[in-house]
Amino acid sequence: MRQADAVSMTSALAARDLRVRFGEQMVLHGFSLSLQSGEKTLLTGPSGCGKSTVLRCFLGFVVPEAGTVHIDGAELTAYTVWQLRQRMAYVAQEPDLGTGTAAEAIERPFHFRTNAGLRGNLDRAPELFERFHLDRELLHKGVGDLSGGEKQRIALVSAILLDRPIFLLDEITSALDKAGKQAVGEYFRSRQDATMLIVAHDPEAFSFVPQVVELPGNSKVLDVA
Repeated sequence: MRQADAVSMTSALAARDLRVRFGEQMVLHGFSLSLQSGEKTLLTGPSGCGKSTVLRCFLGFVVPEAGTVHIDGAELTAYTVWQLRQRMAYVAQEPDLGTGTAAEAIERPFHFRTNAGLRGNLDRAPELFERFHLDRELLHKGVGDLSGGEKQRIALVSAILLDRPIFLLDEITSALDKAGKQAVGEYFRSRQDATMLIVAHDPEAFSFVPQVVELPGNSKVLDVA
């Protein structure tokens, strides 16, 4: 991760001088961060300090009032956002799996033309189910009947199968027991090829991540090095 005053726009992920405000609350001010390809960084800090907002800025879900975001050297704008999102796999703390069965939720992204050529990756789903301690019978279960931890791991399986080089992970182990956290952590430890920006209150599963950025809770000027 580069120093904030030397943010590289050719990084896999780069944010420069972001300012985000929700109403009267300043969430981010002067926030800069850069990850090279394959780097992994953990964002920590108290609730409301802007961790999830950082991820949403990279996805284009939140548009900062000042500052820039670059993905693989390309600036994130209203014109580039759809293309650049295809470089990233995002998993939320409470993933929305839609309706139907777990199998249908996993298959749904592959119905889009962008991902249609990757449908063969679905053959890897049983292996990932086993790795994340999921019973294959869950594939036939309605998503509304899944536990929070099952939803998190199924969302992870779906994201992994999209073969995207950048992972944005938001509290993805919050509903898992110790064994589940360990399984998720071991998987991502093995992904030396992937760039990861991870939000976690409890970093136990991601102890292998070498770079930790703690956001303050006072919403004042923040310049991350």
